[in-house]
Amino acid sequence: MTLQQALAFALVGATIVGFIWGRWRYDAIALGALLAGVALNVVPAKAAFDGFKNDITVIIACALIVSAAFAKSGVVEVALRPLLGRLRGQASQVALFTGAVTLLSMVTKNVGALAIMLPIALAVAKRTGTPPSRLLMPMSFGALLGGAVTLVGTSPNIIVSQVREEIVGRPFGMYDYAPVGLSVTAAGFAFLMVGFRLLPKHRPTPETMDAALAANPYVTEAEIPGGWDATRATTVAKLGRIAHGEVRVLALLRDGERHAPPHPNMRPRTGDVLLLEGEHGALDDLIARLKLRITRADRPIVIETPTEEARVVEAVIGPDSPLVGHSVREADLHTAHGLKLLAVSRTGYRISSALRTLKLRAGDIVVLEGSERTLPGAMKLMGFLPLAERQVRLGGIRHTVGPPLILAGAMVLVAFQAVPVAIAFFAAAMLMIAIGAIRMREAYAALDGPLLVLIAALIPVSDAIRATGGADLIARTLAHLFEGRPPILALAAVMAVAMAATPFLNNAATVLIVAPVGASLAKLLGLNPDPFLMAVALGAACDFLTPIGHQCNTLVMAPGGYRFADYPRLGAPLTLLVLVAGTAAIALVWPLT
Repeated sequence: MTLQQALAFALVGATIVGFIWGRWRYDAIALGALLAGVALNVVPAKAAFDGFKNDITVIIACALIVSAAFAKSGVVEVALRPLLGRLRGQASQVALFTGAVTLLSMVTKNVGALAIMLPIALAVAKRTGTPPSRLLMPMSFGALLGGAVTLVGTSPNIIVSQVREEIVGRPFGMYDYAPVGLSVTAAGFAFLMVGFRLLPKHRPTPETMDAALAANPYVTEAEIPGGWDATRATTVAKLGRIAHGEVRVLALLRDGERHAPPHPNMRPRTGDVLLLEGEHGALDDLIARLKLRITRADRPIVIETPTEEARVVEAVIGPDSPLVGHSVREADLHTAHGLKLLAVSRTGYRISSALRTLKLRAGDIVVLEGSERTLPGAMKLMGFLPLAERQVRLGGIRHTVGPPLILAGAMVLVAFQAVPVAIAFFAAAMLMIAIGAIRMREAYAALDGPLLVLIAALIPVSDAIRATGGADLIARTLAHLFEGRPPILALAAVMAVAMAATPFLNNAATVLIVAPVGASLAKLLGLNPDPFLMAVALGAACDFLTPIGHQCNTLVMAPGGYRFADYPRLGAPLTLLVLVAGTAAIALVWPLT
């Protein structure tokens, strides 16, 4: 072992210890490792920042933006809506939501697919009394399985593709992972349909900030637009049923008359204004489904510069606010301050008057829309106290057609190798922004900064193992162990190493370290490196044992009320299944020799 190899091993070893210790953030450890690598001269100074311009980083960043725009479109909710009312039992809910998130993970980033389905699943679980602990972990594991089917489904596939290009001169294509991924996903999905019963039945879930803020419902006004189809127009009573009882019609304003509450059989017609009460997500869903229009939509927010965007925030009216005892019409909130009142929540009082004439009180919670530049100053001037920031959507435009078409176009272009993957998804992300499917502020928020920094910093650090010959050194040691034995044992061992490492290292770090070793091992054994790279990708993508190895598992931990020990209850047998089925599928699809 040379000095440079020893230094490279020591650097990677210290990085791994830092990851396992968990005292510092993953991205901070990776950046520290990069700086140390340059100082030790195992990472060339001119290559220190190559990870930030690497295609891996670009593809993952663009896939996150595309996934966020796809989630915002609401197309998944529209597609699942006919089925949601029929979900009564736990088995049917696990089948639908796990199946949906698994399929979505094949075309979008798996954590994005899970984020799309999570609020829908929680709403159905709450309505039917299903314990979230029985539902959410199978969804997370389904997202991990589905992500292994295509290049963009999960970070390990993207990284392994790049490693293959460096080794054999050609990366894996978008669907090269599909034969193995689909077979393993089918076996894993079949197990989850039965195995979810291994999870705890009754596990209290902590209240989230969104749940706390949703305790007091909002009241908003929506107008029946022109062209309302009177032949299919629903009654007031049916409106509540369409919203699954989560939205109530408090009043109907027609021709200057107020019907509060309106008769259940009363039929809304063009020009009527409905006073609706409910949680902001349910209100937004009903408004979007029925194509209603938030009142005073003809008074848009003034945007002074091209770099500005309209923002929607929640705030409490302070005791010293000049609005106390006055209505927004009296205060002329829009003209004088550039703010639009979208909704009001008042504890212990049911609002039945029009929002523009409602006398506001200290302690009222309001939803306001304003421009980025004027909003902070206007809120301070009017005595509004901002609440904890969360995404609030109320009556905004949903692009339900554009995002799916753009995503499908990118997938087709990549499938036919018309353009490189990075260019296809960069173009898709830009088109999503161009058509307004996602705003620039939301696009920046969709970028997982810690993950991108982690990958970009570790690319040159992990390459130090290969560049100094360290990967070949490890591979020679392993080759002695498996020499003369069936090659499939070496393949299974590589996958097992990736599976064992990814719960503690993060799957991206695992691939960057293990993939070069697997490729070198194959070369020394006289075998094809492709199946070994596939084994690394599949093993690193399938972290079913801990809540910390992958963002999907972390995402469901709190809403599912899971403990650390709950993950191996379902994950250990699934890991063994993937190891056996995955090794066999890889050996069958990708010849070892």
